[in-house]
This record gives sequence, C-alpha cells and structure tokens, in this order.
Amino acid sequence: MKRKILGVVLGLLIILIVVVTATKLTSKKNDSLTTIKLAEVTHSAFYAPMYVAIEAGYFKENGINIDLILTSGADKVAAAVLSNDVEIGFAGPESAIYVYKGGEEDYLTTFAGLTKRDGQFIVSRKPIENFSLNDLKGKEILAGRKGGMPVLNFQNALKNEGVNESDINMNTSVEFASLSGSFIAGMGDFVNLFEPNATNLEKEGLGFIVGNVGAYSGEVPYTAFYARKSYLENNKETVANITKAIEQGLEYVRTHSAEEIAKIILPQFPDISLKDLTAIVDNYKKYDSWLTNPFITEESYKNLEDIMISANLLDAYVPYEKLINNFYHE
Repeated sequence: MKRKILGVVLGLLIILIVVVTATKLTSKKNDSLTTIKLAEVTHSAFYAPMYVAIEAGYFKENGINIDLILTSGADKVAAAVLSNDVEIGFAGPESAIYVYKGGEEDYLTTFAGLTKRDGQFIVSRKPIENFSLNDLKGKEILAGRKGGMPVLNFQNALKNEGVNESDINMNTSVEFASLSGSFIAGMGDFVNLFEPNATNLEKEGLGFIVGNVGAYSGEVPYTAFYARKSYLENNKETVANITKAIEQGLEYVRTHSAEEIAKIILPQFPDISLKDLTAIVDNYKKYDSWLTNPFITEESYKNLEDIMISANLLDAYVPYEKLINNFYHE
C-alpha cells in the first residue's frame, strides 16, 4: 500500500516538474518577443491577412508580440502614432500624407500594405435588384469622415460611374465609428459599412447589402502600416520582422479557402458564427481585396494622390520615395 502511495506521489511530482518547466520555457519565450502596440483603424474581416498573422503565430515566429488597439478613424490612428502612444499605425495612407503636408519633421512613413481596394459595402434600407450608383441620386448616404479613405474612394467610385456628387446627398458629418448606429437610428437612405457591420445589419433586417465600393473605385493602397520616420530608421530589424509576418498572412489568404481563413481568425470575432464569417471572407476574396505582398507600388500610390487631388484635398503630388519605404520587404 505504501509503495502505491509513494508511486502516486512520485508521479504527481514528475507532472508538477514538467508543468513548471514548460511554463518557465513558455514565459522565457514570450519574454524574448518584442511587444508592438498597433493602432487599427477599425476591426473588420477586411483585414483578415493581419488577423491570420496574429492567430496563426506568424508575428511570434518573427519575434513580435502584437498589442492590437482599436482606434476608430484614420486621423486618430495618425494622432496615436505621433503622440508615441503606439509604435505602428494601421490605416489609410492618406492620413500620413496629411501629416507630411502639415509640416511634421518626423513624419509618418508607410512601410507595408495590406488591402488594395475599398472594403465598404453599400447598405440600403430597401432591397434593390441590379443596383447601380445611379440609384443613389436624390438620396442621402452616410459616407464617413470627409477626407478619409472611405469617402475618397466613394467619391472616386461616383466619378468612375459618371454620377455627379451634386445629384446625391453625401453626408460626411457622422464619425466613422457611429455610421452603423446613426443608420439604425433612422439617418440616411444608404450607408457605407465595413464588415461585419454590413452583414449584421442585414441579419437584423435593418438593411440590405446592394453593392461594394471597391468594385467601382479601383486599386489604391487602401489600408497600410506606418510609423514615424525616426522609428523606422532606429528599428529596422523589428519593422522587417513585422513586414515578414504580414507577408505570410497575405500568402495564406491567397492560397486558402474562405472557410479555412475564417476558422483561423474566428477568435478575433467571437460574436460572429463561422458560417457568417466564412461568407464575409468569401466576399472580400471575390472582390480581390488584398495585396499579394506588402510592397506598395508607385503606380498605386499615384492613384491615391490622383483621387485626393481630384477631391481638392491635395494641391500637388507628394514624393513617393519620402512617404513609402519598401526597404523592409526586400
């Protein structure tokens, strides 16, 4: 009997030693990671490649621990980076252009891209078959903050489709984070929303997805990663590792099915079913929303500046080589 008790005790001690050792090793491994605070402009399946990089462990494989901070609005993301509250901003590159044009010496430099077209879906109060942007004439649409990427791309979509802005009531007074709530409260006939907000409204019977802005607007570096110029200069290895993880995430979404992607990023969206998330991801794949790698081309950047100039938000081209630094992808 005593031998049995002794055996049990020894067994428990061995298990305890294994658990403690594993915990110490895990702790040591985590201590070796560089924690990066990253401000994201919104939390959407539109950014699936980044969430894949987080959930599949690509960032950690490259020595990075991402502290993701929701910071609604590109202007607020830029402010968070400039105030050193975060190291990296993830938003539309137009916010970096505004900072540069404002005379900031330690300006924001974009080092990696993620999305290549607008990810907003146009939501109507009523179902519309064979929707076109002409259906917006005489109607009010909640489009987001004036000067931001969502509005800029929506304006470009109207231009591409030959619809005059003067023929619609484009409401740019509602803050980005309040678009869905304002529409639910009765404001506007249409609203431009990212997922999962668009699908949530449709599921609740409060709206109907009728179109995709990116399908009309074309390719631009829509959402990208940037940091202060000085941060990039002083942390080249860290930024290169971040870029490598992003590239792995982009490669995964390019080579895997919507359901496989949805299964990986589901922990990022605990309030969405796997079925709904798969449908959302499939829509973004269908509209070819993501870059094949983080490299931002001069042509796509010029497209962005053309949109800004056309909207009278930029008076001249900003040098590509100053605000885009693809060194970390090489």
